Parts: sequence; structure tokens; C-alpha cells
Amino acid sequence: MTDSFITRDSRRLRRGYTTGSCAAAAAKASALMLLTGRELRSVTLTTPSGVELDLPLRDAVLTPDHASCAVVKDSGDDPDVTNGIAIYARVERTDGPGVEILGGEGIGAVTKPGLDQPVGAAAINSVPRRMIDAALREVCEDCGCPGGLRVTISAPDGAEIAKRTFNPRLGILGGISILGTTGTVEPMSDRAVVETVRAELSLRRAGGRETALLVPGNIGAEFAKTALGLDPTEAVTVSNFVGEALALADELGFRGALLVSHIGKAVKLAGGLFNTHSRYGDCRAEIFASHAALCGAGKGTVRRIMSAASADAMVEALDAASLRAPVLRSIHGRIDAELSARYPRLVCGVLTFSSRYGVLGKTGRVEELRQQLRNSA
Repeated sequence: MTDSFITRDSRRLRRGYTTGSCAAAAAKASALMLLTGRELRSVTLTTPSGVELDLPLRDAVLTPDHASCAVVKDSGDDPDVTNGIAIYARVERTDGPGVEILGGEGIGAVTKPGLDQPVGAAAINSVPRRMIDAALREVCEDCGCPGGLRVTISAPDGAEIAKRTFNPRLGILGGISILGTTGTVEPMSDRAVVETVRAELSLRRAGGRETALLVPGNIGAEFAKTALGLDPTEAVTVSNFVGEALALADELGFRGALLVSHIGKAVKLAGGLFNTHSRYGDCRAEIFASHAALCGAGKGTVRRIMSAASADAMVEALDAASLRAPVLRSIHGRIDAELSARYPRLVCGVLTFSSRYGVLGKTGRVEELRQQLRNSA
């Protein structure tokens, strides 16, 4: 693959390739070396998205019994903690047919149900496994090899790097995961964040949870603890992806979901913005101002809200007009209506807060969801 770029937020960013592509390419090259008896310096691999990669090899070893090599992960301009890690594959013949895929040094082991792989398996996800299997079967066919192959994927630096990932929290211990659905890395990929949310929700659902606790970040998790008495380790961090998280909770069979969020993010839900990142819109002032007007605010209050730089300043404007309670009730009612319309099968609740004011409001079924979460702890 020659360098490939995308434009995001007016910046030109270089694409990379996944650990799954690295593992499949290293496995293919090792199999080719073993079955042809020739060392290689590079290998080509077609990703699931149809991109052809031409990847250099490192540390190639060829013996009569096995072959091995590594491909170094290149994340492009994505700030990925696994960028630069070497993914190794060792291939040897087996008596039986087919391809056997094992995890070696630095590859995590799955210890909790609900993830992509079963408990006890190496954390090599389904798409990379299919890529490895397809690459080795292709090599066997091309080389006329009637027997089977065993490939062991390893990452010598994986155990240390995994400490800086979500793996320990997910119950993947001892190393990194081999990941990727398309084979390439989109810089600052939204998909990667959403897949992490999916993994965390799947873990909790497999553990028997029927109500999900969602927070944008650590501050929300701590507020859920202090204000609601909930276990912050049960919270799933959704960042700006509130809509995706609720859709995943519905898909995975949760009965309910409680979002504990700063008002600055949650107020956007009242305007139908379920990805709360500012690049999709910043309608905070417009929502506060319109609900204030509905509750009888004068032009001066509306103008003050529209010129406010923060959600706290908007609440301050409501306090000055003695309108905080009715306006926040109106906003939370609208949030409730949006949630009910979008996720009719899921019992949803939102509790909002700010560091300055504490709890600001909640939708109708927050207490019900809070009790369900406490009972399941």
C-alpha cells in the first residue's frame, strides 16, 4: 500500500494498518517460507476492505521444521498505543488438515464471557482469525501442500503495552488483542471507540447485567458513585457516542440504560444530537434559550443565555431570572421524549450534573434504573 490519506477536520491524515493485518501478513510470509524454502523480505496481503498491502518483514527465520517473521504495526496518524509493535508469526506443519491458530507471548487471554472470543481463547478476534486462515489456506493451495499448518501469533512487547489499553478492564490478561475489521486504520477512528463500547457492554451483559450504566468519562463515573451510590467500575465510558451506546445496549438485550452526564453534553440530546462531539453541532445555548422562552423568560434572559460561553453560565442566567427549575424540567422532558422515540424497547434515563451546581435534573425513570443497578451489584 502506498501512503493513503483522509481529511478530517481540515487535516490531512495518513491511514495505517491493524494488528490483524500484521498477524495475517506475518503468518502468510512464514507459511510461504516454510513451504517454498525461500526467505522473503516482504509480503503482499489483501485486507477485508480490498486494500492491498505490501509489508516489509523483520527477523525472518527459516528452518526445516518451522518458519517465522514479524510485521511492525503502522497506525498511520492514528494515536494508537500499539503503533510500532512487532507482531510475530511462527508456522509449522501438522499431521491434520486445516489451519490451527494459537496465541503466544504477549497475546492476551480471554478470562470473561461476552467478548469476541470464548473464555480461555487467545484474544485474536474473529476477523483477524479469518484473515490468517484464508491466507494460509491460499498458500497451501498454491504450494500444493496437502497437510495442515499451525501458526502461533506473538508480540514480545504485548504484555507491557496491554497495561495501557482497556484489556485488563475487559478481562483480557497477559497481552494485547489482535484486532481489526477492515484491516486498515482510519486516523482517529470513531469505529475503534464504538467497538470498545460494544466490548464493555457485551462483557456486562454476559455477566448477567440487565441495566447498563453509561458515562461520557471518569467525571461521570465518579458522580454516579457520589450522587447515586453506584459502583463506578460498572460504568461504561461512551465518550461522545451516546446514540451508538444506547443502540448497542438495545441490540445486546439490556432492558434499561442510565446515562450520568455533565449537562453540557446531555442537553444536546434534547436537540436530537446523539453524538455530542462539537463537530456535529453545538446547540446548547439554543436549547437552553428556547426552553427558557417557553417558560416565560424575557428577551434579556434569552440574550444572556445565547451569549453564555458555558452550560454553567446558562444555568446562572436561569437562576438570575428564577427559572432554573421549570426550564430544566422542560429540557429533561424533551430528552425523555427523544429517548422514547429512538429506543422504544429500552428503558432509558438521564441524570445531569455540573461540578458547580451538582445534580441539575433527571428524566422520569432514573430512580427505577438506579435501583436496578444497585440490586444487580
